[in-house]
Amino acid sequence: MNGYETSVRFAVLGPVRAWRGEQELDLGSPQQRAVLAALLLRRGRAVALAELLDAVWGEEQPAAAVSVLRTYVSRLRKAIESGREVAGTGSVVVSVGDGYLIRLPEDGLDLSVFEQRVTEARKLRAAGELSAAAELLRAALDEWHGGALAGLPGPLAESESSRLNEERLLALETWLDIEVERGRHSDVVAELIALTGQYPLREQLCRLLMLALYRSGRQAEALAAYRSTRSTLVTELGIEPGTPLQNLHDRILAADASLDALPPERPVPSAPSVPPAPPPLLPAGRPAQLPADLPTFVGRHAELGRARALLSELDGPPATVVISAIGGMAGIGKTTLAVHWAHQMADRFPDGQLYLNLRGFDPTGSLVTPDEAIRTLLGALGVPPMRIPAGLDAQTALYRSMLAQRRMLILLDNARDTDQVRPLLPGSSGSLVIVTSRNRLTGLVAGEGAHPLPLDQLTPAEAHDLLARRLGTDRLAAEPQATDEIIARCARLPLALAIVAAHAVAHPGFPLSAVAGELRDSHGSLDAFASGDDITTDVRAVFSWSYKAVSNPAARLFRLLGLHSGPDISAPAATALAGLPLREVRALLVELTRAHLLTEHFPGRYTLHDLLRVYAAERAHAEETPLERERAVERLLAWYLHTADAAYPHITPLRRRIPLEPLPDLCTPLEFTAHDQALDWCETERANLVAAVHQAAGSGRSGVAWRLPAVLWGFFYLRSHTHDWVDTARAGLAAASAADDRRGRAQGFADLAAALRGSGRFDEAIDHFRRAMVAYRELGDTDGRASAVTNLGDAYLQCGRLGKAAEYIRRGLAVERVIGSPWGVGICLSNLGDVYQRQGRFDEAIGCLEEALTVLRASVNPWVEGVTLDILGTVHRRLHRYDEAVDYYHQALKTHRDVGNRWGEGHTLGNLGDVQLAADEPEAARDSWRQALAIFVEFDHQDAAKIRERLCQPADAPPDAEARAAEARAAAPKRAA
Repeated sequence: MNGYETSVRFAVLGPVRAWRGEQELDLGSPQQRAVLAALLLRRGRAVALAELLDAVWGEEQPAAAVSVLRTYVSRLRKAIESGREVAGTGSVVVSVGDGYLIRLPEDGLDLSVFEQRVTEARKLRAAGELSAAAELLRAALDEWHGGALAGLPGPLAESESSRLNEERLLALETWLDIEVERGRHSDVVAELIALTGQYPLREQLCRLLMLALYRSGRQAEALAAYRSTRSTLVTELGIEPGTPLQNLHDRILAADASLDALPPERPVPSAPSVPPAPPPLLPAGRPAQLPADLPTFVGRHAELGRARALLSELDGPPATVVISAIGGMAGIGKTTLAVHWAHQMADRFPDGQLYLNLRGFDPTGSLVTPDEAIRTLLGALGVPPMRIPAGLDAQTALYRSMLAQRRMLILLDNARDTDQVRPLLPGSSGSLVIVTSRNRLTGLVAGEGAHPLPLDQLTPAEAHDLLARRLGTDRLAAEPQATDEIIARCARLPLALAIVAAHAVAHPGFPLSAVAGELRDSHGSLDAFASGDDITTDVRAVFSWSYKAVSNPAARLFRLLGLHSGPDISAPAATALAGLPLREVRALLVELTRAHLLTEHFPGRYTLHDLLRVYAAERAHAEETPLERERAVERLLAWYLHTADAAYPHITPLRRRIPLEPLPDLCTPLEFTAHDQALDWCETERANLVAAVHQAAGSGRSGVAWRLPAVLWGFFYLRSHTHDWVDTARAGLAAASAADDRRGRAQGFADLAAALRGSGRFDEAIDHFRRAMVAYRELGDTDGRASAVTNLGDAYLQCGRLGKAAEYIRRGLAVERVIGSPWGVGICLSNLGDVYQRQGRFDEAIGCLEEALTVLRASVNPWVEGVTLDILGTVHRRLHRYDEAVDYYHQALKTHRDVGNRWGEGHTLGNLGDVQLAADEPEAARDSWRQALAIFVEFDHQDAAKIRERLCQPADAPPDAEARAAEARAAAPKRAA
C-alpha cells in the first residue's frame, strides 16, 4: 500500500468524514457525502451508476441526475486526492464500467476497524480472556461518534444506518454482558438504566440491568425493571417477555444463590442452567471432496519430496502450502500434483477433505468471491444456508470455529490472489491447506507463513514417462526422434502432452512422426496462454490439432461450449445450446471427452479446462457467425428459464405464474413430475442459474435477467439461499431498469424486496415493497399492486411493527377481494389473524383465521392452510382452551406433512408441546419437543436452542401461573367486547 493511500482515513460511524493525517477534508454537500458513503460501504468493490443514483435519490431523481452524480465524484476526487504525499500513486476513486470504486486499506475505514475489533473480542471471550475482550470491545465502541451516516439523505443512508446502529447495540450489549460477568456490575448500572430507557423493547438490556441491580443489592429495583419491560411489551406488542427474562425474574424472586456475583474474571451464570448446545458436527460420513487421483500420474518426484517434507519438518501442526507455477503458467500440472499429493496425505487428516475450485483465472470472469467460497465450504461442513451469517467477517469466524479442534485437508484450487485465499485459511493449527495458483501468492507466503512450491515444466525424462504411460514404451522406442520432437513441441507441458497422447491413442496406426509433423505444421499462438511466459512454444497448435481431429458436429459443440458462462453443463443444457437432439449431443459429449477436450467431472455433467474454454471461445468467434452465436446463447438462457419455470408449480403450486417469452426454435426444456425432483434440479443447477442471470443481464437480455429470479423465488426461499436470491434479484432489477422495462422493474422491486425480507433485512425490504407498489400502480397492474401491499404488511409483521402490519394487510385484503383473488384473500386473512393474535385480540383473530381456512381450502393452498391452523392453535392455547388448541395443532401437523413443510412441522410440534405442558401432560410435551428438536437439528435451525431449553426443564415443572393469569387478563376484555 502506498504512503498516500494509507494516510487517508474515512469515517461512517457518525457523520461521514475524512482526514489526511490530522487535517479533515471538505467532503461537500450531504448528497455528495452520500455518494462517498455508498462507495465506502462496498469496501473496494465497484458500485454501478444505477446503484449510486438509487442510493442518493431513490425514485425521485432530478432530471440531470447522472451529470450531477459525476460532478459529485469529480469533486470527491479533488478533495481526497489533492496534496497527496506520494507522486505517481493511483487514484483513490476509480472508474469501473459505468460506476466507481474506492481503493481502501483495511484500516482506512472506521467501520472495518470496528468490525475487526468486535470479531477479535468475541474470540477472546470464547477463550476466557474477559479483560482483554472487554478492552477491545470498548475500543471498538470508541470508533462511534453518533448515529451511523448521520445527516445523510437518501434510501441507502436510511437502510444502512439502521443496520449499522444495530451492530453497535449488539457490540454494546456484549461489552456490558462481559462487564457484569467480570463482577463490575455496579460500574455499569447507570449506563444500563439509560439504555433501557432509550431501548425499552430490548430484553437483553433489561436482563443485564436486572442482574446488575440484583448483584448490587438492589433486588426491589431489579424486579421493578422487569415489571416495566413486561408492561411495555404487553402494551405495545401484545407479547410476554421471553423465557430467559421470565426465568431470571423467578430466580431473583427466589433469591437464587447461583445469581450472586463470583470473584472477578470468573464466569457468572446469568441464565437458567441449560446444557450447552453440542458443537457443530460434520456431516455424516465426513466430507471427502477430493477429485479422483490421476491413474497415469508420473514424475514430479522432487516436488513431491519437498511437499512431503513440509509436514515432517514442522514441529507443530501443518500450516499452509502454496503450489504455484512460475510466471503464472497454466497447464503445468498444479491441480494434478495437488490432488495426487492430497490423496497421499488424506489419511493424516481424519476429519475429512474439502475441495473448492476458486476459478481465479476463469475466462468468463466468474471468479469465486471469498464470501461465496466460505458459504460453499460451510455448506460442506454441514451448515444449512439459513444459518450462514451475512458479512464476510462473520462467515469467516463461523468457518474457523467449525475447523477449530479438527484436522482437515483443504484444497483450494486455481486461486487468483492472496485476498481471495486469506479468509479461507483456518484460524487454528491442525489442518493442511493446499493452494494452487498461476500467481506466486507472495502475500500468503510473507503474511501467513505459507511454503511456496513452484512448478516448472516436466523434465525430459518425466515427459517421456508421461507419454510412455499412455502410449506404451514400444511405440516410443520405435520412433525416438519423433518422440523427442513431440515433447519439445508440447514444451514438456502436462496438459499439452496429455491431449497429444489422447489423440495418438485414438489412432494407433498413425506414426509418431506424423503426429510431430502436424504439430510442426500447425504452429500458431494462443495469446491468452503464452503472453509474457518464458515458454513460447505454441499450445494452440496442440489444441487445434485435437480440435480438428474430432467430427464436425463435435467441433461445433466444443466451440459453442465456450459461450456458456456457468461452471459446468449438463447434457440437456448442451442440447439446447447446440440445437440438436439429446441422443446426438450425448454422443458428441462422449467424443469430446475421449479427445480430452472436455471433462466429465460428475456423471452427466461436463466442464472445460479454462485454457480450453479460452480456445473454444476463440473458435466460436472465428467460425460461428454473430447470428448463430446469438441464437445459441438465446437457446441456452431460454432453456434455463423455461426449465426453472417448469419446476416452479411443483415448488410453489397454484401461485401466480410469471408470463414468459416464447421458446426459441430447437429448445426443449425439461419437465418435472414431483416436488423433490424439481427442487433437486434447481439445487444441482444453482450455480449455472445464477450465472445465467448475470450473462443475460450482461448481454442485453433483460427479459431473461428479471424473469429467472422471479421463477426461482420459491427454491431460494425453501433452501434459504438468500445470498443468491438477493444477488440475482438485484441483477434482474438493474437489467430491467437499464432496458426501461417497466414490467420487469416492478417485478424486480418485488423480488428483491422478498429476498431482503428472507434475509432479515426488513427496513430495506419495506423500502423495496413500497417501490414495487408504486411501479405496479403506474402499470395499472392491480394484481401486482395487491401482492406488493400484502407483502409489505407481512414485512411489517415479521419485524414486529403490528400497527403498520395491520394497516397494509387490511389494504391488501380489500384489493384482493375487489379483484376476486381467493389465493391473495386467504393469505391476507391469515396474516391479519396473526396480527390480532399477537395483539391479544383473540375473537377478531379467530374470525379472520376461520374465514381464511375456508378460502384457503377452496383455493387449494395447503402451505398457508397449515400455518393458519397453527396460529389458531396458538390463539386457543392463549385462551387456555387446551383441547381445541391440541386439535388445531394436530390438523396443522397433518397439513405440513402432506406438503413436506418440515420447518412448519417443527414449529407446530414445539407449540404442541407447550400446550401439552400447560394441560399438565409433561411426558406428552417432552415427546413433542423431542420430535421438534430432531427436525430443527436436521436443518440446524435457530429454534433448536429454545427446544433444548424446554427439554431441560424438570418433567414435573408446573405451568407458569403468572403467565397464564396475564394471558387470561389480556384475553377476558377482548372476549367480552
